[in-house]
Amino acid sequence: MTTGATLFDRVVQILEQARSNVVQSVNTNMVTAYLLIGREIVVEIQGGKERAVYGKQVIETLSQQLSEQYGKGYSTTNLWYFRQFFLVYADRMVIPHPPGGELREQQKSLPTGGQLPTCFSPQLSWSHYRALMRVSKPSAREFYEREAIECGWSKTQLERQIQTSYYERIITHHGEQGLLTGNRERLPGEKISPVDVLKSPMVLEFLDLPDDPNLHESELENAIIRNLQFFLLELGKGFSFVARQKHIRFDDDDFYVDLVFYNFILKCFLLIELKLGKLTHQDVGQMDGYVRLFEDQFKVQGDNPTIGLILCSDKSEAVAKYSVLHESKQIFASKYLKFLPTEEELKLEIEKERRMIEANLADRKGISSLNENSELNAE
Repeated sequence: MTTGATLFDRVVQILEQARSNVVQSVNTNMVTAYLLIGREIVVEIQGGKERAVYGKQVIETLSQQLSEQYGKGYSTTNLWYFRQFFLVYADRMVIPHPPGGELREQQKSLPTGGQLPTCFSPQLSWSHYRALMRVSKPSAREFYEREAIECGWSKTQLERQIQTSYYERIITHHGEQGLLTGNRERLPGEKISPVDVLKSPMVLEFLDLPDDPNLHESELENAIIRNLQFFLLELGKGFSFVARQKHIRFDDDDFYVDLVFYNFILKCFLLIELKLGKLTHQDVGQMDGYVRLFEDQFKVQGDNPTIGLILCSDKSEAVAKYSVLHESKQIFASKYLKFLPTEEELKLEIEKERRMIEANLADRKGISSLNENSELNAE
């Protein structure tokens, strides 16, 4: 048993290190590429006579060209971020090829493997540097970067410390000596799975990989959402399926809506979120936020107000609740309800589906266990 445990620990260490290396390589190459792109944009815009107008044209043209070739991730907003990134971190530029030059002409100047040298930590992602760019004071920005690297802060932790003025609070209470590592208690980071990093929308866009809905769902969620999709389409009340795990981006945050439908009778979108647990006020507030973001980004002229639907599949009691923005409540009550399933109908459907799915999952596990025992007995 001791030998087996030791072997397991050694194999786990190998796999964890390999996964960490992959994530660090992705981080390094993304950040370096965006710095290079930012520099090329700066150089191009500086060559224009009317910089403001010319710069806008440069960005829009480049965005269109890159989007046609590489898909998502190269919006005009993102390209302006790349430009800003270079302007903030221009002093770290150690790339050997000249501005406006071609990489292939400089390959002999690069290290073995064609990798580009960088002065950025592989522990930090592009999302980390997007947060750091918002810090205007260089000394504060360097402090947050150093702490994020050494303490292993996630992007969320880094943003929290910036927003709560961690740097200023330390100086206020302990002076600049308090910024030194040994003079204060440090805030520990949180363990992040390499899988979570690699399924980030930004990474998937950079690698031009599909954002599979299954990346964001458990097996139970997957089954319930799939059956709910069929249930709504079978109602025959004007529902048309739009998307599953619909990606919405706001600033540097990514959100996914479980199901999106369009009702061509009501001429409105219906957003559906499934939660495996009890309904909370935070869930309702989150759905209201999704509705507002969706209306800003996807609603077109002629569409009626978007509505949300929260479904909680809890073991003790299922809950279905429509989430309607205050300004849309009147139209919801007077026009929408006759074409939508009631909250009670949805509640019963979720309870039925959960019972069936959990029974099927249990059966599958039982069959798998029997097969494993049969194989062992055969040996």
